[in-house]
Amino acid sequence: MKKYVTFGEIMMRLNPEGYLRFVQADRFTATYAGAEASVAVSLCNYGKEATFVTSLPNNEIGQSAINSLRRYGVDTSEIRREGNRIGIYFLEKGASQRPSKVIYDRAFSAFAEAKPGSFDWKEIFKDACWFHFTGITPALSDSVAALTLEAVKAAKEMGVTVSCDLNYRSKLWSREKAREVMSELAKYVDVCIGNEEDANDVFGIKAADTDVISGTLSEAGYRQVAEEMAAKFGFSYVAFTLRESISANDNNWSALLYDCKSKTCHFGKKYPVHIVDRVGGGDSFAAGLIYGISTGMEAQDAIEFAVAASCLKHSIEGDFNLVTVNEVNALAGGNASGRVVR
Repeated sequence: MKKYVTFGEIMMRLNPEGYLRFVQADRFTATYAGAEASVAVSLCNYGKEATFVTSLPNNEIGQSAINSLRRYGVDTSEIRREGNRIGIYFLEKGASQRPSKVIYDRAFSAFAEAKPGSFDWKEIFKDACWFHFTGITPALSDSVAALTLEAVKAAKEMGVTVSCDLNYRSKLWSREKAREVMSELAKYVDVCIGNEEDANDVFGIKAADTDVISGTLSEAGYRQVAEEMAAKFGFSYVAFTLRESISANDNNWSALLYDCKSKTCHFGKKYPVHIVDRVGGGDSFAAGLIYGISTGMEAQDAIEFAVAASCLKHSIEGDFNLVTVNEVNALAGGNASGRVVR
């Protein structure tokens, strides 16, 4: 079986109990999470072989992060044990009109200090069919950005399909820096994924008749953005998640997939979502799309699978999407009642 490779940072996630604010909390729950790690876990849950590549300190905390991946079958053999600390992020869960908040503590982490030449990409990509990274990874440091460029070049040389979720994070870098770095990396990307804000934040391409603050999204506007991105970078597919925010707890959730070869746009069905935990929603979409495209689904079926997978993730605590192919197919096929399965 061909393997899928993902590359990025896995962090310790610390969050107060329930909906407590940071200033109310006297204890935090610790789990482990990261965008590319979440994609690897999803693919393993779908029956695929996934390898996660990163750097972690050689201590018990680094080992705990590795153990969190191993329990779901992720191959951790390419993880380098080096550096002094793991990256951390704190999450305050929003409710009603109060948004969620994230505070990062990831400077000088083992992964942020990784340098070009740290990994043997030819060995890593041997027997690989797919490589996935996100815009969070090159945002961590100039050395990791150079390392990411090294990785995508090696993947393309070896005929591996490359996907990227733009995942712009304003707390990690500026729009100007993101555009400079991501425009170079995009030259090696086959499948580009973003949300309703990423194209504008990273590439300066804005959808017409859209206001993400009010939750007003134009499907025609996002088709135009996908067409512009495809023309500029030569992608094979462009996908956007489309989140209509009613409140922190309730969203409408859908997505589009633009097939650049046939110049056709495919929209997934729209789900009204009551949110348990929205972190990892985009990563679950990316994993669903990767699964759909790589297994030969038609474009419409692939986008339906990806949207359904990410819809289900919003109902699950933690970053990882702990669902099966059968569960995703059931929702995509119309079973959205939430009735008890006996």
